[in-house]
Amino acid sequence: MTRRRPTIDDVARLSGVARTTVSRVLNDGPNVSDRMRARVLEAVATLGYQVNLQARYLAGGGNRSVLLILSSDTESEPNSYYQAALEIGALRVCMQASLELVTHTLVQTRDGVDERIVDLVEDSRCSGVIVTPPFCDRIELVDRLRRTGAVVVRISPGVAHDGDVPGVGMDDEAAGFALAEHLIACGHRRFGFIKGLAEHLSAEQRYQGAQRALRDAGLAGAAMTSVRGNFTFRAGVELLPELIAVADAPTAIICANDDTAVGALFAAHRAGLEVPGDLSIASFDDTPVSAMVWPPLTTVRQPIQEMSARAVQIIANARSGSSGGAPTQPAEMLPFTIVERASVAAPVER
Repeated sequence: MTRRRPTIDDVARLSGVARTTVSRVLNDGPNVSDRMRARVLEAVATLGYQVNLQARYLAGGGNRSVLLILSSDTESEPNSYYQAALEIGALRVCMQASLELVTHTLVQTRDGVDERIVDLVEDSRCSGVIVTPPFCDRIELVDRLRRTGAVVVRISPGVAHDGDVPGVGMDDEAAGFALAEHLIACGHRRFGFIKGLAEHLSAEQRYQGAQRALRDAGLAGAAMTSVRGNFTFRAGVELLPELIAVADAPTAIICANDDTAVGALFAAHRAGLEVPGDLSIASFDDTPVSAMVWPPLTTVRQPIQEMSARAVQIIANARSGSSGGAPTQPAEMLPFTIVERASVAAPVER
């Protein structure tokens, strides 16, 4: 059986003082004698009582703002839709819950950026903070944010957390597996993969899932060649020529996100390749641009707006104390789907 956590009332009973006196001691308040303070602290130590910082924070005046922490890279253009979709999903639930959304975009490689994020949370006294990749996978940062008392929710976490820090995402490894499996079913046996930034662990899992699909199909490791990109259009433009400039070139290219895939599509057109006649291209996210290019992209739909909406709902539930508050599992997995469009077809051997 699980031992019940001691409460402030248990501390009051053991120390023989009123509940308000315990509260004054724990909050370092005035009008408490040294003898009384020692009795309360002894009871705290005996029971192993821990202060619920989140409850204290919200009850003590945490305001109605929710911080959305996004990452950027000064060396590249931002993702064309991902950040906007996170904001839209979060805003919708914030409006319903009478919360205010405040967005901060920080350069993930800058010195002291983690300290800056903690300062933003502490200074704002926000009700909750939503951290996106790669910040969501910096476990020390997540622990520091949690200790502020604000509700912390991670978007697309790539690593588990030992504590009760909720997360929302899709199963990126399974999505990578499903997309590669779809291409294999179309007849492809040689692949190229343009990755994203290495620190974005959830995107790395897409590549791992694709590798698993190839292994399950009995394809050797040499069946897939990978290059490192940064989720941008430019990455696709610059890296596709590298992947296809070999004698046994891939017949299908998988890109870590749609922006990269649009860049790869541009590079393929510029090289005189027909898509999907000479080369199939597929990607992840199902952002609006994926349906606007020609040919439109086959892509995995990531429920971006739904992820941030659920993150805000977790924060709102924690504020109200409802039963739908912060879950204990590492992450809630929202469903993904493969959107089949004209950029993928059976390979034509020439």
